[in-house]
Amino acid sequence: MAEVPAPTPIAEWPDYNVMPTGGDVMTTDLNALYDKGDLCWLLITPAIGFLYAGMHRRKAALTMIFQSLFCASAVGIQFWVYGYSLYQSHTTNPFLGDLSKAGLHNVLAYPSLANSDIPDILYACFGFTFVTATAMILAGAMLERGRMWPSMLFLLCWTTFVYYVLAYAEWNPSGWLYQLGVYDFAGSGPVHIASGFSALAWAVMLGPRVDPHKESHHPKMPHFKPHNPFLVGLGTILIWFGWYAFNGASTANISIRSIYVVCNTNLAACGGGLAWVLLEYIFVWKFSIIGFCSGIIAGLVGITPAAGFVPIYVASLVGALTACASFFTVRYKYLLRIDEGLDIFAIHGVGGFVGDILTGFFAANYVPAMDGVSNMYEGGWWDRNWKQMGYQLAAACTCAAWSFVVSIILLFVINKIPGCHIRATEDDELRGLDYKYFHDVDVEDGMMVLNGFGATTTGLTRSGVTSPRAEGGQDGVVVPVMPEKRD
Repeated sequence: MAEVPAPTPIAEWPDYNVMPTGGDVMTTDLNALYDKGDLCWLLITPAIGFLYAGMHRRKAALTMIFQSLFCASAVGIQFWVYGYSLYQSHTTNPFLGDLSKAGLHNVLAYPSLANSDIPDILYACFGFTFVTATAMILAGAMLERGRMWPSMLFLLCWTTFVYYVLAYAEWNPSGWLYQLGVYDFAGSGPVHIASGFSALAWAVMLGPRVDPHKESHHPKMPHFKPHNPFLVGLGTILIWFGWYAFNGASTANISIRSIYVVCNTNLAACGGGLAWVLLEYIFVWKFSIIGFCSGIIAGLVGITPAAGFVPIYVASLVGALTACASFFTVRYKYLLRIDEGLDIFAIHGVGGFVGDILTGFFAANYVPAMDGVSNMYEGGWWDRNWKQMGYQLAAACTCAAWSFVVSIILLFVINKIPGCHIRATEDDELRGLDYKYFHDVDVEDGMMVLNGFGATTTGLTRSGVTSPRAEGGQDGVVVPVMPEKRD
């Protein structure tokens, strides 16, 4: 999110939240306050694709889609009820906001804390996309073995006690990390480090997936092939596009700096993707879609805190270095003996941590000044602001420790609540969470039926043997599933 000097005190602004007696909003006065280009720029919302669903095995892919939709819906309601107020209320408390803006009360035309040129209601709209995306990233950690209802409860508790606490610390002008002078342009700490280390905690509490038939492709830890690399590629494309808005609009205005940020974002993604596939080719002499996509995402994660601070000629290097760190974390993650199969910790946790450090090293004092507002930054190591590296390291360690420890505590407590044990039964896990929770899929006589996709082809199976289920034309597509490969 944007880091700029605190706006004009509210007391000095007219009360633009007041409604006239007739009930009509004073639109002329409200709109006159703000630049229309800034308003349109912040209303661009990023897309979340099918990345994690494609990385799951088929039997749990719908569960991931469902959890993503849950994050967009339930976390959105939570954001409206009290979330925005917890991290963007106008307070002097260094640790957490109050409930003065609960229900978006009085959130209309007051200048936001991000930029006095942006109204509070618009910045609230922008902030909703951040918390939603962060919860979606973390949701992948329940990978194929977490129970649905406890997972939903955990995600709502996590955003309350982890995300909003860290977001206030780094983005609210009264937050203690903000006051310390930490550079985090668009959310490395509250978004990536927090979700990555919390995903590691969730994987620890869930334990490894079961593999009674020894189908794992790695001898020391559960590792199964993603069921749909095409979905992974599609998800990455959508996320890459969405990241332009996440990072670019975090200037909270449209300026040379915001366009500069988009260029940095794109170059980092390019550098990250190329670095990952080159390393992969060196080790296995083949490329992979999953690897290329992982490198692109790692590059985007690394540039997130740095995009508005570093010169454009180091953006690809930031992405490449972050991808290298994430690649080797993935390659040697078996040493941890933790089944975190979607590499959320490696790409977001480690990637975000590295991105924070690189921000402190490469930051240049002239880059923030491009927005015409932020001219108070001293730069990083390259500008001989030696202490900045210490601030960045302190912030990264704080976000990592807080998110990991609090996540462990939340999961432990939830697991002790009657009926809220977090791990699915072995039978449900082996059969697939999709078949436990959704009527969209069904397995009968060794056949998986996807309802709602047109008429069944009579008598057709992969083996060429007529299926009783297929006869008579059911409303679904019949896909055979071999008993030994029901994954």
